[in-house]
Amino acid sequence: MLRQYPERPLKIPRSYLNTIASQHSPALTLVTPSFNQGVFLLRTVRSVIDQNYPNLEYVIQDGGSTDGTVELLTGMDFHVTRWESTADRGQSHAINKGFQNTTGDIMGWINSDDILLPGALAFVARYFSLNPHIDVVYGHRLLIDEHDAEIGTWLMPRHEDSILYWADFIPQETMFWRRRIWDRAGGRIDESFQFAMDWELILRFHHAGAKFARLPRFLGGFRVHANQKTSASIGLLGLKEMGILRRRELGRDPTKSEIDKVIRNYQLRHLIREWFWRMRWYIERAT
Repeated sequence: MLRQYPERPLKIPRSYLNTIASQHSPALTLVTPSFNQGVFLLRTVRSVIDQNYPNLEYVIQDGGSTDGTVELLTGMDFHVTRWESTADRGQSHAINKGFQNTTGDIMGWINSDDILLPGALAFVARYFSLNPHIDVVYGHRLLIDEHDAEIGTWLMPRHEDSILYWADFIPQETMFWRRRIWDRAGGRIDESFQFAMDWELILRFHHAGAKFARLPRFLGGFRVHANQKTSASIGLLGLKEMGILRRRELGRDPTKSEIDKVIRNYQLRHLIREWFWRMRWYIERAT
């Protein structure tokens, strides 16, 4: 559900604001693909640069916007490593262009209407440093509206590889990975996908032997608004691409009831943990 409760002010726990990266933090590459999202882009960019991550390579790859995005980006030259505004073949192509010639050991992308929560990059980098066997991480997701108000939470259960074949449950804006697994999985986004390209990449990571971990923290905010790609595409293109991936992984078209049963069992195993995390989130924000 993309809208779970009436809007409420987005309040960030003090502990998130106090998460500071070490000067010796690993190099991190982040890409923002964008097209005519100027109304939200500045908030996305601020959520990244306000992290004050000391070893960040940040690239904005715009598809030739005509809504004032270029003028906005011109004033950001000193905050970002590189930006470009030129026609592309869609979001997947823009992400690939953004990652070209980058060098960060940790990688990720955040869309131009989503945000990172404070301290997210420092938390992710520290986890990778302390867990060298982990290749891909993701965390809990906040849902926000066009005015930055909180309208929902996704509390993610612990990771289970078997669920990857059935549903894309990993919140994309919270996902980061090591360059080694990116290279091992082909080093590119599959541009034949324009909706489920993150799920397709996750599945390739899995087949390349990636070790996944769900981090115990809210890392990103997924923005819900009338013109977002997710809402506009899921009924047609999204369902088609998800069907392609399920057939590729399962060898057949599972019924909706089969998918629902697998996901429901996965969720039921984590109900107590989800309750704990919801209580923790509300307590943290109150202190």
